[in-house]
Amino acid sequence: MLSLAKFFSVDSMLKKDQIIGNLPSSKDAYRNFIKIAWPSALEAFLVALISSVDTIMVGTLGKGAIAAVGITTQPKFISLAMIFSLNVGVTAIVARRKGQQDQKGANRTLRAGIIICALLSALMSFIGFTFARPILKFVGAEESYLNDAITYMKILMISIPFQALNLTINAAHRGCGKTKISMTTNISSNLVNIVFNYLLINGIGIFPRLEIAGAAIATAMGAAVAFLISLSTLFRRNGYLSFFYKAGLSLKPDVLWPITKISSSALVEQVFVRIGFLAYSTIVAKLGENVYATHIICMNILMLSFCFGDGLSVAASSLVGQNMGAKRPDLSMMYGKTGQRIAFMISTVIFFVFLFGRSLLVSLYTDNDEIIALGANIMILAAMGTHMQTSQVVLFGCLRGAGDTGYVAKISLISIGLVRPFAAWLLCYPMGLGLYGAWISLIIDQCFRMVLSYIRFSGGKWSKIVL
Repeated sequence: MLSLAKFFSVDSMLKKDQIIGNLPSSKDAYRNFIKIAWPSALEAFLVALISSVDTIMVGTLGKGAIAAVGITTQPKFISLAMIFSLNVGVTAIVARRKGQQDQKGANRTLRAGIIICALLSALMSFIGFTFARPILKFVGAEESYLNDAITYMKILMISIPFQALNLTINAAHRGCGKTKISMTTNISSNLVNIVFNYLLINGIGIFPRLEIAGAAIATAMGAAVAFLISLSTLFRRNGYLSFFYKAGLSLKPDVLWPITKISSSALVEQVFVRIGFLAYSTIVAKLGENVYATHIICMNILMLSFCFGDGLSVAASSLVGQNMGAKRPDLSMMYGKTGQRIAFMISTVIFFVFLFGRSLLVSLYTDNDEIIALGANIMILAAMGTHMQTSQVVLFGCLRGAGDTGYVAKISLISIGLVRPFAAWLLCYPMGLGLYGAWISLIIDQCFRMVLSYIRFSGGKWSKIVL
């Protein structure tokens, strides 16, 4: 049995026949990983925290307002699905080009990504705004809060191009390992969001009381600020990614094909992820307003733990991609396993926070005793899934960084698109477990993804992918 020190040592991460060059010391490996991961983890945590504060502020308007904002989440992510897919390709290819010391190729990839993103996001914004009512009715919005949800979604859709372009620019920077840029833009965005939430939801001073519309306007303003800040980073003459670098605006096949190769598989993943999440959300929404409000609150809290895994995933994707470009799959494997060990430590802390602070955490969002009691029980299930959730997120980041998005898409199709919604329906209704059933299905999904992604990563087939 490995000692704790041996478990965290670089020497225990690779077999002798896997090593093809010098390895960094354990201290340097963890330092390199954390250097990239901490800005993304902090960014994701603060974004999730601000989202939670956003929900808390909206919660002052009542449980119907929480449901109205919550029901728009999946339609918003569906509208961004193609952008998320594009960005997986942008991050992976930019990371490869940097590993190959091809600065021109990295800049050409970014510029192609920006053009594609602008076109796609404009289309998604138009569709979401125009068809807000039928979309929200389809996903299960109840009449008691439907009009508020429509108002919120229409304003949100106006901001989609700003949000999408910010995400694409930051995805390219992440491929270079420049995660502090994304952190800065999103922290600034969310500070704007929270300040104007305070001013516009209830009407403070000279600002009108706009309630749900105020929350949406604040979110849109934050997205615009994030875009402007991220765009400004491309006007630095000495930046690795810069508009001043002479790379042109080429959309030639040699630029588009690698992006398309990665992004097409990522799009399949996103389609099934969003269909699965939408089906899952719709199943829960039909359990009633109180139950759905509880679910939204617990999901907001869960996102605070997911953000740490997301930060580690960004670092894993960047380091795996760069070392694959440098023809060092052994270092890619090492950094993937480094991320796994850091994830284990963080997940253990989160487990105890959720377990012992569950009632307090839920009570921050509402003073409804019924919701607090149910939410506290649900948080026990959330705690049980933290290790699996964080682990599979990091493994997915490794596979995406290597360009193995096809396999990730297959896992997502099976687990999120089929297993989770079917298990949720079965446990919620025929078996009569209600919201408990929905969260048990979430744990089943996380476990399934963790096992399959671990098998794939350990097998090493991803290390032979050429981009």
